[in-house]
Amino acid sequence: MPAYVIASLQAAAPHPEIAEYIERITATFEPYGGRFLVHATQHEVKEGSWPGNVVMIGFPGVAEARSWWDSPAYQEIAPLRSRHIEGDIILIEGVPDGYDPTSTAKAMREALPAE
Repeated sequence: MPAYVIASLQAAAPHPEIAEYIERITATFEPYGGRFLVHATQHEVKEGSWPGNVVMIGFPGVAEARSWWDSPAYQEIAPLRSRHIEGDIILIEGVPDGYDPTSTAKAMREALPAE
């Protein structure tokens, strides 16, 4: 099942360390099958608020995403970003091919108290 690392990062002033991080990050996730799906492109907020930038990296699975995050190569460059950009980062498992949300709705309905 695919997995994703999604970051909501606050806008930051240009800094040489951020440029270096961006230059080096791809080489850290490619060995784990990772690839950019979204990288600080324009977004349109439809509900709520979402300031800053969105970054999304896709991986073949959770194990690969975790291995990348914990890798010495990524941990070496992570401070280049974290010293200058605040934000939230999550690792999330995707849904399998053929996922049908009606099974989730059915389970939810079955859990409702009888009327």
